Amino acid sequence: MLRDDLRTLWNEPRPPDAPARVWRDWALLAAGLGGVMLEATLRENVVWRPVAVVFALWLCLLPLWRRPRPLAMVTLAFGSVILLQLASLLAAPREPVGLDTGAVVLVLVYALPRWGSGREIVLGSAVILTTFALCTVTYETPAAEQVGGFVFLLLPGLIGAAVRFRVTARERQLEQVRSREREQLARELHDTVAHHVSAMVISAQAGRVLAGTDPSAAVEALEGVEEEGARTLEEMRAMVTALRNRGAGAELAPPAGVADLERLARTPGGRLRVDLGLDGELDTLPPAVDAAVYRIVQESVTNAMRHAVNATEVVVRVTAERHTVRVSVRDNGHRTGRGRAGYGLAGLRERAALLGGKLQAGPGPDQGWHVEAELPRGRTESGAHPRPRR
Repeated sequence: MLRDDLRTLWNEPRPPDAPARVWRDWALLAAGLGGVMLEATLRENVVWRPVAVVFALWLCLLPLWRRPRPLAMVTLAFGSVILLQLASLLAAPREPVGLDTGAVVLVLVYALPRWGSGREIVLGSAVILTTFALCTVTYETPAAEQVGGFVFLLLPGLIGAAVRFRVTARERQLEQVRSREREQLARELHDTVAHHVSAMVISAQAGRVLAGTDPSAAVEALEGVEEEGARTLEEMRAMVTALRNRGAGAELAPPAGVADLERLARTPGGRLRVDLGLDGELDTLPPAVDAAVYRIVQESVTNAMRHAVNATEVVVRVTAERHTVRVSVRDNGHRTGRGRAGYGLAGLRERAALLGGKLQAGPGPDQGWHVEAELPRGRTESGAHPRPRR
């Protein structure tokens, strides 16, 4: 088991999407350079002052590349420390060589488990431990200071590993939410298409029976419709069977849509009043867009009822334009920052993106939480059938 764990660690890839340099990197560089200048100027007991200053400046520059090349930066930094320690062994100065500003290498210790691959973490850790052991032997550090120094050196690495684990766990949860949303969308598409394809097959069969004059071309066309419809229905069922949980059967009833929003707004038991406004041609939306509008409103209203602080009303507006459908959900609660952007909204963003639209959520300029979505009408203009009011 230990061997498997080590192999898993060794094969662990780097985290994706490592950010480029940000303002914090330049702030760290400026603080490091300023610290080097102050320490070199004000500190009196600096051994090998020119060498110590150049060495400290070198260490301050390396963190700029810590994310794309964590192992290389750790090797350069701690390799330089090893060379300096070997030089000090030969020259035998009275005091340790270097400036206290060199503690900036702790940033590299953090970056190694945060941004490195598994093999980079293993190799970089070996370099760090070798450097620590050499420094301990060189200066004959007491045991208590050795333990304290080791903990001080290890702590940034533990923090980096913890941050990486937390981010990875959150990304995994978000991916599960996106996967469930894609599965739900596939179910809804299957159910709607299966309903219409079933009707197409029945119509084709009826056409064959009613073809009194029995023209060969008409019969051949009807047979083609029947065959294609049956094949499409079979392929759709096979596809969604692979996506569904084992044992779940197909449901041919269409999913909830815009027609169900009035019932959602009248649902008793909520502590907020839902002000629903529908505008435009909403009866002829494509089924996937129709269901997405309902899901966005449902999730947003549910979040407002659960999390809106001191809110009394949720305003819902669904507007159908020529090419798009706009959904707006706003509550009048107190602003709470970004704390309400949970996994449900992440799933809705995935659904909107799959349909070619977009969704944004965040605190309003004055109060409450706002959810804004824009979805394309898609094939509505080509003549989609109106959804029945339920």
